[in-house]
Amino acid sequence: MALFPLGQVVATPRALSALQKAEQAPHEFLDRHVNGDWGEVHEDDKRENEFSVQRGFRILSAYTTSAGDRIWILTEADRSATTLMLPSEY
Repeated sequence: MALFPLGQVVATPRALSALQKAEQAPHEFLDRHVNGDWGEVHEDDKRENEFSVQRGFRILSAYTTSAGDRIWILTEADRSATTLMLPSEY
């Protein structure tokens, strides 16, 4: 069960390219994100995400594709949009 709405889901061209290279679909990571598996973030950031789910703040997850590229997923505080991007694009 989803913990929060994703809003409009968008991805940068570089993130889509990284997913294609890994032969992975965006939903693999979006499903983890929306269900509270924040991926490879520090413990402090995991606690911050838990707080943000309850209080309506921005939520950030980080994952590594099977090809070794790092992907970030960022859901806006107002839950209007969720973006898949590379960390260098933030």
